[in-house]
Amino acid sequence: TAGTTWHAAGLMVTFGSLSSTSTEWRKYSKELYQSLEAETGQSTGFLGCGFIELATEPDRLEEYRRVAAFNRKEGVDVQEISARDVEELFPLCRTDDVLAGFYVQDDGRVNPVDATQALAKGFKQLGGTIVEGVECKDLITEDDAVIG
Repeated sequence: TAGTTWHAAGLMVTFGSLSSTSTEWRKYSKELYQSLEAETGQSTGFLGCGFIELATEPDRLEEYRRVAAFNRKEGVDVQEISARDVEELFPLCRTDDVLAGFYVQDDGRVNPVDATQALAKGFKQLGGTIVEGVECKDLITEDDAVIG
């Protein structure tokens, strides 16, 4: 994979949701991608390089402040930072119209191909079987477990 799709697919951020369920999934995913290499020996390419969401309009600033307050309540360490702070963290960013940034220091990105391979390897190590080139029309479950 390459180009913009690779970058979008590789984002691993906890900031941005106003849903407890979505925020918990984001936190779980980040923890999983940080620990999966130790469990499987396969890198996910996780890099906790930080994430900054920029507010350049007053309405967006108000929205992100609400999102940040909710995310903090859910255990996400998000900080509101100044345009100057944004420039220090990301010198290539034009900040003349930035009202504030919302920064999560340990968010980052994964390599989508590596993450997929690590998940598959872990699944196989737990006894799972991956079958490719077939259409799945139904899942057979027993006691809340997929058996076929």
